Amino acid sequence: APSDITQKGYEKKRGKLLAPYIPQIQGVDPSLQIEHRIQTSSQVAPPGSKQNKPRVANSRDERFRSDLHTEAVQAALAKYTERKMPMPSKRRSVLVQSSVEACTPPDTSSASEDEGSLRRQGRIASSSPYQAHPSVEHWFNRVIQGSSTSSSASSTSSHPGGRPHHATNATSASAATVLADLMAQTQLDNHSAPPDVTGLSERSVHAERPQVASMRGLPRRYTHTSVMETADGVPVNSRVSSKIQQLLNTLKRPKRPPLREFFVDDFEELLDVQHPDPNQPKPEGGEMRPLNGEPLGVVTNWPPSLLASLQRWGTTQPKSPCLTALDNAGKPVYTLTYGKLWTRSQKLSYTLLNKLSTRNEPLLRPGDRVALVFPNNDPVMFMVAFYGCLLAELVPVPIEVPLTRKDAGSQQVGFLLGSCGVTLALTTDACQKGLPKAQTGEVVTFKGWPRLLWFVTDGKHVAKPPRDWHPPIRDASNEIAYIEYKTSKEGSTMGITVSHSAMLAHCHALTQACGYTEGEIITNVLDFKRDAGLWHGVLTSVMNRMHVISIPYSLMKVNPLSWIQKVHTYKARVAVVKSRDMHWSLLAQRDQRDISLSSLRMLIVADGANPWSISSCDAFLNVFQARGLRPEVICPCASSSEAMTVAIRRPPEMGVPPPGKAVLSMSGLSYGVIRVDTEEKLSVLTVQDVGQVMPGALVCVIRVEGTPYLCRMDEVGEICMSSSSTGISYFGLPGMTKNVFETIPVTSSGAPISDRPFTRTSLLGFIGPDNLVFVVGKMDGLMVVSGRRHNADDVVATALAVEPMKFVYRGRIAVFSVSVLHDERIVVVAEQRPDGSEEDSFQWMSRVLQAIDSIHQVGVYCLALVPANTLPKAPLGGIHISETKQRFLEGALHPCNVLMCPHTCVTNLPKPRQKQPEVGPASMIVGNLVAGKRIAQACGRDVSQLEDNDQVKINPFLYMQDVLQWRAQATPDHPLFLLLNAKGTVANTASCVQLHKRAERVAIALMERGRLNAGDHVALVYPPGIDLIATFYGCLYAGCVPVTVRPPHPQNLTTTLPTVKMIVEVSKSVCILTTQAIMKLLKSKEAAAAVDIKTWPLILDTDDLPRKRIPQIYKPPTPEMLAYLDFSVSTTGILAGVKMSHAATSALCRSIKLQCELYPSRQIAICLDPYCGLGFALWCLCSVYSGHQSILVPPLELETNPSLWLSAVSQYKVRVTFCSYSVMEMCTKGLGSQTEALRLRNVNLSCVRTCMVVAEERPRITLTQSFSKIFKDLGLSSRAVSTTFGCRVNVAICLQGTHGPDPTTVYLDMRALRHDRVRLVERGSPHSLPLMESGKILPGVKVIIANTETKGPLGDSHLGEIWVSSPHNATGYYTVYGEEALHADHFSTRLSFGDTQTVWARTGYLGFLRRTELTDASGERHDALYVVGSLDETLELRGMRYHPIDIETSVIRSHKSIAECAVFTWTNLLVVVVELEGSEQEALDLVALVTNVVLEEHYLIVGVVVVVDPGVIPINSRGEKQRMHLRDGFLADQLDPIYVAYNM
Repeated sequence: APSDITQKGYEKKRGKLLAPYIPQIQGVDPSLQIEHRIQTSSQVAPPGSKQNKPRVANSRDERFRSDLHTEAVQAALAKYTERKMPMPSKRRSVLVQSSVEACTPPDTSSASEDEGSLRRQGRIASSSPYQAHPSVEHWFNRVIQGSSTSSSASSTSSHPGGRPHHATNATSASAATVLADLMAQTQLDNHSAPPDVTGLSERSVHAERPQVASMRGLPRRYTHTSVMETADGVPVNSRVSSKIQQLLNTLKRPKRPPLREFFVDDFEELLDVQHPDPNQPKPEGGEMRPLNGEPLGVVTNWPPSLLASLQRWGTTQPKSPCLTALDNAGKPVYTLTYGKLWTRSQKLSYTLLNKLSTRNEPLLRPGDRVALVFPNNDPVMFMVAFYGCLLAELVPVPIEVPLTRKDAGSQQVGFLLGSCGVTLALTTDACQKGLPKAQTGEVVTFKGWPRLLWFVTDGKHVAKPPRDWHPPIRDASNEIAYIEYKTSKEGSTMGITVSHSAMLAHCHALTQACGYTEGEIITNVLDFKRDAGLWHGVLTSVMNRMHVISIPYSLMKVNPLSWIQKVHTYKARVAVVKSRDMHWSLLAQRDQRDISLSSLRMLIVADGANPWSISSCDAFLNVFQARGLRPEVICPCASSSEAMTVAIRRPPEMGVPPPGKAVLSMSGLSYGVIRVDTEEKLSVLTVQDVGQVMPGALVCVIRVEGTPYLCRMDEVGEICMSSSSTGISYFGLPGMTKNVFETIPVTSSGAPISDRPFTRTSLLGFIGPDNLVFVVGKMDGLMVVSGRRHNADDVVATALAVEPMKFVYRGRIAVFSVSVLHDERIVVVAEQRPDGSEEDSFQWMSRVLQAIDSIHQVGVYCLALVPANTLPKAPLGGIHISETKQRFLEGALHPCNVLMCPHTCVTNLPKPRQKQPEVGPASMIVGNLVAGKRIAQACGRDVSQLEDNDQVKINPFLYMQDVLQWRAQATPDHPLFLLLNAKGTVANTASCVQLHKRAERVAIALMERGRLNAGDHVALVYPPGIDLIATFYGCLYAGCVPVTVRPPHPQNLTTTLPTVKMIVEVSKSVCILTTQAIMKLLKSKEAAAAVDIKTWPLILDTDDLPRKRIPQIYKPPTPEMLAYLDFSVSTTGILAGVKMSHAATSALCRSIKLQCELYPSRQIAICLDPYCGLGFALWCLCSVYSGHQSILVPPLELETNPSLWLSAVSQYKVRVTFCSYSVMEMCTKGLGSQTEALRLRNVNLSCVRTCMVVAEERPRITLTQSFSKIFKDLGLSSRAVSTTFGCRVNVAICLQGTHGPDPTTVYLDMRALRHDRVRLVERGSPHSLPLMESGKILPGVKVIIANTETKGPLGDSHLGEIWVSSPHNATGYYTVYGEEALHADHFSTRLSFGDTQTVWARTGYLGFLRRTELTDASGERHDALYVVGSLDETLELRGMRYHPIDIETSVIRSHKSIAECAVFTWTNLLVVVVELEGSEQEALDLVALVTNVVLEEHYLIVGVVVVVDPGVIPINSRGEKQRMHLRDGFLADQLDPIYVAYNM
């Protein structure tokens, strides 16, 4: 379970950390004790780590606040006995970056809806950022000491007080919580820490959790889905129906599934289909009846259009004030009178129509759209521009001022302007100066924007119209008056068109509903460019000659009380605000004693439909009732951009019913039904009504999805409205317009309820008693998880109620859902306060998860905290949700804390595979016969028929040493070896006779200086070169058994020297041969630090040996005697040495010679390590045997000169060359961009017939393909590159060679592969995995595919273990270090059925044979061998078999900064280690992306994500990942990770 990871090295560390908290049981090892405690899940309450702080004196009395939510959350958390989660660990640099960098509240330039942006004087001015948190330093120290990967280390010390409070304290603490968000500011002023509200509920419980996703302490109804994962929990009917479904699927499915468009995703058989809960509540009421608002009153002197009103007041009441603008100090800067508004608008309209022209054509014609770009502190200029456009019959499109080229959402605004055909933007002089400019001095074209002409509307730029010019004042028509922008849930920006008649009707309806009278004073805090701010403060106000006091957002940030002061000063009758404005003013209310709100008859709360507006309204009333605020003047309203105002609570003088409040069951709401909650006080939503329907409107509630049926009375649906005052369309989007503005609701019988179309408001709600409208959410915030609906705003409210505001900023939380594995998953992102410690944040996060889980019964998939001020901002504060979501999905959010809980959320994983009892081997063969399938068996060409003249000469020699001696006599000066250095010049050469003479000298040194006997083992520790080859033959001459060992790396002795030591010891070498330089290194002081240098055997250096002839060369008594030992570290981290006999050595050389057609006249280039496997054979054995010349290129030299190998191939016109994957990777990465330069240096690769990659793994097809593609320009044939396959039991099974058909590629269904099935699909179909044949089977080699369990033979194209029989098989392990269980049966196994005589060696690799249509050299049909992967490496998860490389490929694809990835399992958890190539800020972005991609593509939940630096994942000389080394390093805490995330 992720919460208690117990592995050998951990017990001690955990014991130490937990010791202080655990009462010792006498005489029991503490670590065992912990183990035991976990199993019994006993409760341990750690002593309180935080003392209970005294309550702060100046906090308000707690009876002011009807906020049920906070109390509910506290109660919910109290139900949870604290689940312990491993805290993620983070490298210090990341921690510092996120928590010290920003000790200021979020920046106030465009700040947010939060109290943090009210700059309190001297708030944390002098104190150090840690003053309030003594624990931070301690935490830093602990992180540095490196408890990095240990989850337990990080999780133990983060439990706040577990001591139950005394009864008296308990009440005060919960009250304190209720107030905590109101008091956050005041507390920080005097640096007393906030009250400890966590202590109420803490008990520490270790829950031992099985793989199943159920958790202790979850409500029962929540876990039922996860129990269904096991077979016995499945309701019978679903099992039967899924079986039938499977049968149908197989009948439907053709043999080879075709491409995607016809591809039936066989997901049904895999993913758990979520069955609706039979007990879920269903709506029971009757069908709702559409609700009519009161009729629009008929007023005799009603203006025929809004412009007529403007003309009337401008000419009859020119001195009457229209709009007062304030500066940032709250002083009135300018009052616009109706006379000025009329004359200035006229001037502007005349100028726009007559003074702007291009090529003598007027630039604008009536009906053209014009952008209005005005800052929020200049309402006067905006109003003049808006009415100026209307008078000129132009269509204003008000938008935000773009601050930078890449503002959140600015590109989408550009798209809107483009689609509206906007060519002109109006702005103020000051604003135009502030816009970013290009070199030419013009305003830059913003990303995605059309080219605009910017026109400044200040007085000096507009012309006075001639006396006889009058703007046309027409009656309101259906022509477009203005376009209001709106951002959709996906982030696209739409323009909503409002006609002149709708604009007039809306003003009319608002006037009637709000009882506006001529000359009233109204204060407006909202954005005047759109929505309620525009409707009340710019349009309706002019109709009624009202005086608007406009409060700019920038003033609110400096002084949140400003609007209240202005109400008091101007005796305003109406104020239009949002709930955050009320909340902000509460935080500062104590500074004001002498204000009165008694003049207010209406306080319009524009976002009254929001779930948290009710608490702001109540709290505000409680405080300001004493200042003359009457309860009944608070009027919440509901509106949407499409339908404009939908409902508003009427002012008290209208004699309306009293306001309503509903306490609804959250669980009922998630099923779309209304249940007034009685029993469970925890998961409830308290909503206030938003008043009555607008005058003249018809409103109904319809189903959210599908046909717009009317809802029942107790059902939540989307509110729809039919009225003459709604918007008419989305500009330029007819399809969406039809869907939203022209909905026809129908009754259950399907009859339309009215002949007029309705507009969808995107508000979710119901009609309550007294015909009051209730809104419970918005379509934009709707998240449908497993068929249940949740509202983003509700989830935000729950998160905020957890220890309110200690760790995050109030208005800075984003909640959205992302689609992962066919369902929506909830993501919560919040901005962290810079002064919160890592532990506190983690604590807060885990509590938020529990609260949401308990109150909403839904799991949070990911909870991320980002540093203050880094979330993309919407224009007036708030968070740009769609942009945040986009960044999350792109991995560009840069969080500083992440908690993922896929285990609890993802309940639709496929059921774990039940292993069927294996079909017996006999029935397998019979089955294959019946099906007409052949048994999968293949062999290379027969060696005996391939003898040629050259071969006959070599044949009498059974031993390699004889061949060398014969060559030294027959062709003494024939060059065998050519060694190149990094510069590409020849460093050393050897002819037959030179090699022979050097070998003689070595043999004499061994006998005389070393006094060695025949059969002694000798370690050869040499850099790649000719010395290595000469000493190898020297050993054979002396009858010793050579063991080649890679020399230690002088810069990295600590890791490389122990391997040398181990091989020397394990191989029982009695002597080491080496160079003087390495000999010094082996005995140096640095070496002594890494190994015990006193225990080296005899070390001889071979640099200056005397020239002596050997009396006679040793003749082994039989060819079965040991010739050499081949040691290698397998990918699973096991050091294994295999024994190669003299017979096997010669047979190996003969097979390679025949396959590659090697003769003395040939040259081949080898860029491989010469220490083991095929690399050793090609480097040391083949040239001597076949007589060809080998050009040796040590791979290390490529690090300084990447083009060395390819230049050599080109220079020597080599036809056959060998390399490793690491070499190929160095070439693709290092030379990818330099092919042109290489061509100029005359590098030409057209000579290459075969380039073989030596490997012991599945062919890396992407790498070989990109290599071929890059070097195609240098003449490399696309057919040249192929791979080889060998393993410990046989170092060369397949090799492409020079003849035979090209390697083929097939595509496998990755999902079938997990079930050990091979299912071929077409290229490009989903879940397909390309697999390339691993070269041709060598002459004399036989291969069969056997079942891993039954050891019976398998049929063609069936997956099983590759078994091999060949004269050059190794004869056995010399020793296996690390796993004694692998023994002889690897080398001498027989089939359990069929041909039980042949002795086979087991390769330990899974693969399959497939007969192709091609013919091979002998004219038979060619059998291709495909290697899928090493059996030891595979991961058994959920009953299926995964190959790490498949998961790694997906992960690497998921983010551009992932350089490399390795996966392994650990106590049934999948651990993913990724190397981050980029800045450390990106580290946490990877956690969610990695989890998503592995879920989507492999149906696995990642348990731990470890982010490390590039180069941490160990790779062996063949370029293979050493996953087990990595795993050991992870468990031993040696990776120094940047971040470790434990997915819950």
